[in-house]
Amino acid sequence: MFDVLIIGGGAAGISCALVLGSAKEREFASDKNIGIIIHQRTSSLQNAILNNVMGIAPNTAGDDLLEESRKQLASTYPHVSQIEKEKVLEIEKNDAIFKVITNKNSYEAKNIVVAIGPKNFAIKGLEAYTELHQKLPAAKQRTQLKNVDHLVDKGIYVAGTLAGCRSQFAIAAGSGAAVATDILTEWNDGKTTMIHDKKTVS
Repeated sequence: MFDVLIIGGGAAGISCALVLGSAKEREFASDKNIGIIIHQRTSSLQNAILNNVMGIAPNTAGDDLLEESRKQLASTYPHVSQIEKEKVLEIEKNDAIFKVITNKNSYEAKNIVVAIGPKNFAIKGLEAYTELHQKLPAAKQRTQLKNVDHLVDKGIYVAGTLAGCRSQFAIAAGSGAAVATDILTEWNDGKTTMIHDKKTVS
């Protein structure tokens, strides 16, 4: 059983996983089971070249950045489970538990974060929340999930372009981090929670 299961291994999904993973030493998050289902073939970053993102070297290829980000998550926060080469097909809700069904397995989670792209979005069980994307060209017929500040429904969060954001790396990453801090705040009894590591001064 996952306390939170992130669907999507692009900028928003990995960013969300990194921030959630960084809270491991906090009492309110020490026992939380976090997972991320990574199916990066659907990420628009696959073909991107990044020149305009703070802290990322110019001419960085998007697929290289995705691979390095996965390695960063695995080495820095190994308690976050990475589920590779699976595609989510359906989500069922029974009481307060979600059943996430992939092409290979099924998982249970108390919260889900949907962080995949808006092109050809088709996860059965979420149809009631879909609408035409408000910030992308209407001619492209892209989808977003109806939400209020990333919250779709109780236990369902959305991050990145699917949340109605414009398609920009920094925006998607920030959206994923915003969802993570909302979840951390909920785990911390509603006390506003952000994780900031600091240099030790000798």
